[in-house]
Amino acid sequence: MISVGSANGAPGGGQGHSGESASLAWNFSQVFGERMSGEEIQEVDIISAIEFDKTGDHLATGDRGGRVVLFDRCDDKELVLLQLKNRKELEKADHSIPRHPEYRYSTEFQSHEPEFDYLKSLEIEEKINKIRWCHTANGARFVLSTNDKTIKLWKITEKKVKRVTKLNVETPEPLGPKKASLIHNMAQNFEIPPGGIPSLHLPKVSCTETAPFARCRRVYANAHTYHINSISNNSDCETYISADDLRINLWNMEISDLSFNIVDIKPANMEDLTEVITSAEFHPSHCNTLAYSSSKGTIRLIDMRQSALCDRHAILFEEQEAPATRSFFTEIVASISDIKFSRSGRYILSRDYMTLKLWDVNMNASPVVSFKVHEYLRPKLCDLYENDSLFDKFECCLSGDGLRVATGSYSNLFRVFGVTPGSDEATTLECTKTPNRRQAQTPSRFSRFPALSRGRRRGEGFWKVSMNGSYDFSSKLLHLAWHPCANLIACAASNSLYMYYA
Repeated sequence: MISVGSANGAPGGGQGHSGESASLAWNFSQVFGERMSGEEIQEVDIISAIEFDKTGDHLATGDRGGRVVLFDRCDDKELVLLQLKNRKELEKADHSIPRHPEYRYSTEFQSHEPEFDYLKSLEIEEKINKIRWCHTANGARFVLSTNDKTIKLWKITEKKVKRVTKLNVETPEPLGPKKASLIHNMAQNFEIPPGGIPSLHLPKVSCTETAPFARCRRVYANAHTYHINSISNNSDCETYISADDLRINLWNMEISDLSFNIVDIKPANMEDLTEVITSAEFHPSHCNTLAYSSSKGTIRLIDMRQSALCDRHAILFEEQEAPATRSFFTEIVASISDIKFSRSGRYILSRDYMTLKLWDVNMNASPVVSFKVHEYLRPKLCDLYENDSLFDKFECCLSGDGLRVATGSYSNLFRVFGVTPGSDEATTLECTKTPNRRQAQTPSRFSRFPALSRGRRRGEGFWKVSMNGSYDFSSKLLHLAWHPCANLIACAASNSLYMYYA
């Protein structure tokens, strides 16, 4: 068995935080692509992936139309330069410069196009499934993006914009037909004087500003038979993994025509198939360690040093369910849709349909804490199964300090929980400009029970999520990301990107 991360057992990035942490007060920060009342949403504009880079200075989103949109952080110094020209204006200003991160649109590019597999008669969507920022080099940024079949590496650089300056005349206004005819006649009768025109000079081409430019550097194709659900960068900055339903492949960034299969759970007879891979993630600092989740609700931690084909896991994380509570929907709701390592690598956060769980990599018997996110939907599982909502895949994220976790829900709601010992923080927010308007519906019935062995704790929460008790299953917040260094969450509500700070 391998041991990963700090020896300190307290959640909080392995830094040993203890005691109660005050609940955060969340506020609206920004929105991009806000939907107007009555506006029809185009399918291709719906956001399907969100990712901050490691510094938090850059944010990337992908949509169902195959586009990647990049945002850059506007820090305090840039805001001063943009909004306040000099010190006098700064002294006269009646507004304060925001202390939380703010972003502005940088650029966008078409990452993937719709394709057709003629051998299998299969249409391949252009939808972006995952985005990952890579290690920067020589001032250039790199982004990995993938659809169902093809992964691409994009290089984003600042390109100088050339402009023609120092013209002999000012840029003319649009000419009417009469003025154009008059100038034409004058030009025909014009003669250059014998000494020339001393003021006449050649225009100059100058580069006064830069603009971001994206170029595709690598295309990693033809390596997956099934749909790609995950990509994850390695801490060695040279390799990454891609995962589909049955296999995980290891790639070198510089080699696009060769990958190594490191996990293969495909049985000899497909009728014997009992589970599929749902998510995979590299350890943030140990380049030989990765974790992947399955549709059976298990997480496997593997060590690539053990063998070339990692068909045997080092640690299995699984919470056993009492046989009396099993039903037709048990395996469906137990399927893990997303996993994330904490920044220290000591904890793994997992999200299935009903719960959000935090696991200690050194204690695999049960999670450190568990939050019942969708317990109120248990009586409606039949209806959810019929309209396919039971198969929705919600993502999860951790704060940079590891003290809080977040995940999405229906009616464009998302939840933030505190995971430190003694914390009762459980905030429900709506993805609008007034995120706290449903806070009154969050009941005080949120209890935590200390586990009886090895200091584990387990948390439970249950509340209604709507003013009138109804749920909008068409408005679902599937994708969100937490800033790595600040308490700022970016959420995707359909085609709109909302940001909230605390």
